[in-house]
Amino acid sequence: MKWSTIQLQKYRGKSMDINETIDLTEALKNRDPQIRDVSPIHVIGNANITSEKVTFHLHITGKLILPCSRTLVDVDYPIDVHSTEIFHYQSSTSYDEEDDVEIHHTQGDVVDLDPVIIELILLEIPIQVFSEQAKDDQHLPSGTEWEVVTEDQVKQDEENKEKKIDPRLAGLAKFFDEQS
Repeated sequence: MKWSTIQLQKYRGKSMDINETIDLTEALKNRDPQIRDVSPIHVIGNANITSEKVTFHLHITGKLILPCSRTLVDVDYPIDVHSTEIFHYQSSTSYDEEDDVEIHHTQGDVVDLDPVIIELILLEIPIQVFSEQAKDDQHLPSGTEWEVVTEDQVKQDEENKEKKIDPRLAGLAKFFDEQS
């Protein structure tokens, strides 16, 4: 998704609609080896063009195939991103503190959305993805002197430890009861 600044200036003062499907499979796989496959990415939105900048309002949808964190089976992970991206033609700043927006720069006379879309998709990938089977499975992996536990199990174990009184300190607890 590239446009020259001359092409964009034809829409100055008007809105340019965007409705494209792009293939970013290789670019995303090269950036993140965890990604096993990528569906075609659908980009819908519009661009507002002025003499100094282009503002893109984008809605990006698609699907990634990622490995399950427990079982390594393929998991479909949907992508649904809304973003506003600003490209300045000749600005020297890269961040607008007033609007709290990152500003992109054109490369020569070309506005290229592909790197921005790739970055937005990569930011959406979670650290862990679980398949439905792994979510439903109550039997987590274990081995000699180790086991995988959930956060809920850890919290429950901590609560049980707090309720139990160390037998070495039981006599001390009786001492304080006698003083009262």
